[in-house]
Amino acid sequence: MKHSPVPRHAFRKYADITPAFLNNHGIKFLMLDLDNTIAKYSEPAPSAALLQWASMMAENGIALHIVSNSRRKDRVEAFAAPLGVGYIKIARKPSPRGVRQALETCGFASSESALVGDQAYTDVIAANRAGTTSIIVRPLDLRNPLFLLRYAIELPFRAMCAVKTYKERRSMYYDE
Repeated sequence: MKHSPVPRHAFRKYADITPAFLNNHGIKFLMLDLDNTIAKYSEPAPSAALLQWASMMAENGIALHIVSNSRRKDRVEAFAAPLGVGYIKIARKPSPRGVRQALETCGFASSESALVGDQAYTDVIAANRAGTTSIIVRPLDLRNPLFLLRYAIELPFRAMCAVKTYKERRSMYYDE
């Protein structure tokens, strides 16, 4: 289902995604949405936790790449440079164009790649259309009423994934 907003995997946050999980699923290339996935909109640079997580991925042979819809080149570069990763800005998700460009640039097959994002209607659809594994995470900041509304609309798709893939991930939707 190429245009499906149902993700293949769901995690509470990007930091819950481990090299072991990726290796078990044959994923060697992990593309990351930027805003509200690996950083809040208000963060100007990568957090220490993000830098540590990215380092752990690199140490375990997982290549990272930012694929963002952001038009703000300086913002995307401010995250990519300290992480030591490449990036695609203005990816135009849900179009698979940016995802395919990252795959081609970095030399990975879609079958060994995944895209992590916080939105079903952009990130998940783009990943599914490009033939990569789609991974959805809970948005980092839900204080904006529009983001909260969008998240509420996406809950059924997130729930379908959680039921099918990670029954133990019920806490994705509730703080425990």
